[in-house]
Amino acid sequence: MGPILLIEDDVELCGLMQSFFTEHGITIECAFDGRAGLAQALKARFELVILDVMLPIVDGFEVLRQIRQRNDVPVIMLTARTAQSDRITGLDCGADDYLPKPFGPEELLARIRAVLRRSKGGNALAEIVSVGRLRLDVRSRSVWRDQKRVPLTAAEFDILGVLMRSAGRIVSRDEISAVLYQRPATPYERSLDVHISHLRQKIERDGTPMIQTVRGQGYLFAAEPAPSK
Repeated sequence: MGPILLIEDDVELCGLMQSFFTEHGITIECAFDGRAGLAQALKARFELVILDVMLPIVDGFEVLRQIRQRNDVPVIMLTARTAQSDRITGLDCGADDYLPKPFGPEELLARIRAVLRRSKGGNALAEIVSVGRLRLDVRSRSVWRDQKRVPLTAAEFDILGVLMRSAGRIVSRDEISAVLYQRPATPYERSLDVHISHLRQKIERDGTPMIQTVRGQGYLFAAEPAPSK
């Protein structure tokens, strides 16, 4: 595993995290405010970024927005704020996962590994999945619509992959949650709804719905007709 960037203003927590991850063979570099963290995230190649929400100078949400404008490095957000609106804001900005404080380092390590598995792919599924006007390339983790690339986060890519492979069949929330988080969906969890909303904005055009919500059951991917030649 390559180096990880931790953007966190709690110097003591950074030291503890560095000690813990060093024991597991992982290098962590630290930045202690939003401006410095953003600069490091943009100038160096990191395997993953762990980003606190409440940072001096530039807050974590703005740091994430700026990162997402430039690259798709996986990002896990940390926060002591428990309001659902904060979690939704983080996901809206492009976070791949969200971990509330206080947390155990073992849980953070497990989440890092899960996010990296999703972002790297590396499975035996078909490398190219084509449905209607969309083409999904598993190896490069890219999606194309009418020869134009569609930028997706790691979580959005995985959700779309599940839906496209199951085109014409209702996919339950639990099935999608199992792929993303390795657990069933919770009744009040909004993260999946946020990811689905982002996907719709990115892949649907001309008012033609491709991801349909089936009330009480899940989601149905309906192929958009291929363009006539």
